[in-house]
Amino acid sequence: MVSKMSITGQKLEQIFELLFERFAPQHWWPGETKDEIIAGAILTQNTNWQNVEKALKNLKGAGLMSLEKLYNLDQQTLAELIRPAGYYNIKAKRLKSFLKWLFEEHNGLLAEVETINTQNLREELLGINGIGRETADSILLYAFGRAVFVVDAYTYRIAVRHQLIEQECDYEQMRSLFEDNLRDDIKLFNEFHALIVRTGKEFCRPRARCENCPLVKLPHRLED
Repeated sequence: MVSKMSITGQKLEQIFELLFERFAPQHWWPGETKDEIIAGAILTQNTNWQNVEKALKNLKGAGLMSLEKLYNLDQQTLAELIRPAGYYNIKAKRLKSFLKWLFEEHNGLLAEVETINTQNLREELLGINGIGRETADSILLYAFGRAVFVVDAYTYRIAVRHQLIEQECDYEQMRSLFEDNLRDDIKLFNEFHALIVRTGKEFCRPRARCENCPLVKLPHRLED
């Protein structure tokens, strides 16, 4: 249960409960290890998860699903292995940039990275070429267990349509909307974001499919 901190918090609580009741736990992020979760967070940029799964399967099949092995792998071979994820040359470069940071700045040790406080770690991640805010926050939440709310296009669409925030808001304002009005709870942030993604894919598309949406009970819905 989300604590009732404000009118906005109450509405967010209602949204979470409606989505959870309809969809149940989403078990997200899919990944057996932190290495896999981090790689997946970078590979999922501008593509769907099914394509990322194919790329990760290639890496696993080649016995390369560890950050150390990927660091030692040449970039061209990496690009070919992750081809199913799309934009594979760009994503190979971005993954290599992350790995360079990890191994040259933190001795290749996630345990060392985990000692950095959340704000400083976020700033370091954002300083890596090709790591944007959504990717950085995904790594923070799902790999390192930090109470950071991940914002994506689905989050924006649902929040604006249900008048939680102005259409002109930026990423940080949207992130603050959730973080300021929900208790710091890693499990809650994880589940809430996963449920938002599920809702966005099935109902809150660019052209809204409000009929049968679990959020149809909320007042002040904007369909366009």
